[in-house]
Amino acid sequence: MGRSPSASASMAGFTLIEALVALSIIALALTSIGALMATSTRGSRSLEERLMRLQEARALLTRLPDRDELAPGQMSGQTHRHAWRIEVSPLVDGNAAKDQLWQPQQITLTIRTSSGAAMNINTIRLQHRDAP
Repeated sequence: MGRSPSASASMAGFTLIEALVALSIIALALTSIGALMATSTRGSRSLEERLMRLQEARALLTRLPDRDELAPGQMSGQTHRHAWRIEVSPLVDGNAAKDQLWQPQQITLTIRTSSGAAMNINTIRLQHRDAP
């Protein structure tokens, strides 16, 4: 014959060890998903801050004086979120002839956030030389 109803009822279900192992696996999976989400959020925030600095840099470069008014030296200031510094210097070339009409100017723009992250952008502008 078969087993009695009380014997089969005591064999049904999971043991305590099996339940703990299953809970441990679920906890490990949830922890891994949480860490992945945190890393993704930090990466998104970092990318967003970088894009904001890039927008500020573009805005500052478009507000530079005209090429004939741009004098060598340093300018600095503060926007609502970033400190910035622009350095203008003649681009020195040993082969450049003095009789050329245009003098290249090197422009270095540095934007720094309050957290210390910085972005440097280097560009060159041509400036008309005065007649000798």
